[in-house]
Amino acid sequence: MYELIFWKYSEGFYLNHHEVYEALIEEQEVEGLEPLPVGVILNRISSLFSKWEKVDDNSWKNNEGKGAFQVITTAQSVRIDCYGTEGKAMDILVNVLEEFKCPLYDPQVPERYDDMNE
Repeated sequence: MYELIFWKYSEGFYLNHHEVYEALIEEQEVEGLEPLPVGVILNRISSLFSKWEKVDDNSWKNNEGKGAFQVITTAQSVRIDCYGTEGKAMDILVNVLEEFKCPLYDPQVPERYDDMNE
């Protein structure tokens, strides 16, 4: 599994990314994060992956190739667990969240890909 997670800082906030990640994984609310339009985000993902089989409300499977992913949301975050998902599909997911000003935090690296990075 490869995990992608996204959140948006409130203006004036910039926190320790790994601590934010750990709190979000525990489904804790984090002061300094914006609420996200998770329904809109899920609809956008659904439209972009319309050729994939929708296994349930938050999971998609590629029947014409490799990969599946599950979207787990809180009011402040979107986490996507990718199972054998190819890079091109993961790039689409990252781009969707960037449309909502939510840069990727990659806990495997760990690094957050946003404008604040040097």
